[in-house]
Amino acid sequence: MSFPKKGNNFPEPEIYAALIGAALRSSLGGSHTAVKTLVSWTGANERTVKNWLAGRYGPSGAHLVSLVRHSNTVLECVLAMAQREDLLLSSKLASVETAILELLGALHTLSESDEFYSSGKSPGTQP
Repeated sequence: MSFPKKGNNFPEPEIYAALIGAALRSSLGGSHTAVKTLVSWTGANERTVKNWLAGRYGPSGAHLVSLVRHSNTVLECVLAMAQREDLLLSSKLASVETAILELLGALHTLSESDEFYSSGKSPGTQP
């Protein structure tokens, strides 16, 4: 099976490394805690992870899949580099949906709390 040639639109290795590094720093910061987190996510050694964060080298293969699994920022970066705006939009909509559900849950909890206090009962009394 052969695939049609559509050109190579994927960024140069240096640009790829810089974009992934920026996504990782945006997601986790550049601290030692970020390094430890990335090591636990990917199993890569500390020096490798520090190079990713610095944008010197980009992750490959299984490491990239692990990063995408754990970081929406890295997922969005990869989708943008792959020019898959349709999937990027879908990912953002899922994040918005999650935020709305969390907000609705908080509002529901707040509403129940207000109903309890407006009934004239004190917090320590039984219904």
